[in-house]
Amino acid sequence: MNVYDSDRIFDALNETEPLEKTTDPGKADVIIFNTCSVREKAQEKVFSDLGRVRHLKSSKPSLIIGVGGCVASQEGKEIIRRAPYVDVVFGPQTLHRLPSLIRKKQVIGKPQIDISFPEIEKFDKLPMPKPEKCTAFVSIMEGCSKYCSFCVVPYTRGEEISRPFEEILIELAGLSRQGVREVTFLGQNVNAYRSQTENHEQVDLASLLEFSAEIPGIERLRFTTSHPKEFDSRLIKTFDKTKKLVDHVHLPVQSGSDKILRLMKRGYTREQYELIIKQLRKARPNISIGSDFIVGFPGETDTDFQDTLKLIRNIKFDTSFSFMYSPRPGTPASDLPDQVPLATKKSRLQELQLLLNEIRDDTSVSMLNTVQEVLVEGYSSKGNLEISGRTSNNRVVNFIGPKNLIGTIEKVKITEIMTNSLRANRLIQNAA
Repeated sequence: MNVYDSDRIFDALNETEPLEKTTDPGKADVIIFNTCSVREKAQEKVFSDLGRVRHLKSSKPSLIIGVGGCVASQEGKEIIRRAPYVDVVFGPQTLHRLPSLIRKKQVIGKPQIDISFPEIEKFDKLPMPKPEKCTAFVSIMEGCSKYCSFCVVPYTRGEEISRPFEEILIELAGLSRQGVREVTFLGQNVNAYRSQTENHEQVDLASLLEFSAEIPGIERLRFTTSHPKEFDSRLIKTFDKTKKLVDHVHLPVQSGSDKILRLMKRGYTREQYELIIKQLRKARPNISIGSDFIVGFPGETDTDFQDTLKLIRNIKFDTSFSFMYSPRPGTPASDLPDQVPLATKKSRLQELQLLLNEIRDDTSVSMLNTVQEVLVEGYSSKGNLEISGRTSNNRVVNFIGPKNLIGTIEKVKITEIMTNSLRANRLIQNAA
């Protein structure tokens, strides 16, 4: 979501006054910090980063320094108090107002703050995206109304708000005309999406995916991030009906212990989560499952942690993000008793990641010598003239091929397993 927001910040600024990106802060006329408050000490990192550009303001008084995102939403006026050289502070829902905030600051000379939650105005005011690749993010809803005890998102991004159905389809059609072939729907709780058609028919995420699959040029559909509580049978059936929906879903579980899930206020049990996965694999047998895990949540015992490891062995997650619990200011979990010692959290995280990596490697081995379809996104990051793309199950694959394959879906044979990617040979019969 932050990657998406950063791109839209640039689009909004570029709409009013043509700008170009620079990697040299010393040459910049505008410096924006787009922040995230999910991880520990996010606020202090922001002030540390601001301190590193403070000297630029002294030598170039016209320089605009802005802070956006969730830390901005959380800290508000405190940012200006601690860093008075900051010009604008804006939240995730007001990034579209950034150009006017900058103009107002330039006119009246005082820092501007807008961290309000103006529902869908952000989507109405932002210009049409100008994608640089054949893949694109499309935000379909924002905010979260689940209030998990560890999470700060509802307080920094607000309650769940869905974009109008027709607006999303219009954006998809525009992206397709610009060469986009794969779209990832974004939302803090993307499967909570709810809207209606012009005829007042109700639309959920499953319906949106089905309609989106009909847009010419869009060949692949993804979505993230989901909440198990609303991963219903309609959405599961979509994996059977909609072939453009990829063989991958990211479904955070956080813990395999029912006790910890209750303390987290997740709203489901381990058994309910496992049933969702079972039904998904029935609808799409080769589906890849990704997830998030938090270790060391307050009250987590060795038994609770072992329950999480058992769940991982049972589900065999292919991709994952795992973190040590860190208290976020203002969340209920920060006041829970039985905080787990840091050394224990580190040990558990290491054990969990070793298991997840082992399962990931087993999956990679199973893909060796298989034929996969890869959407070619660009040149490999290794810089060795290889091109790179992703499989339907979200694995990065590098192989030798001409530049004109970028934006196409190519069949390749997996030949080598790397730590974070696969290598392949392009099948000769696919050659142009």
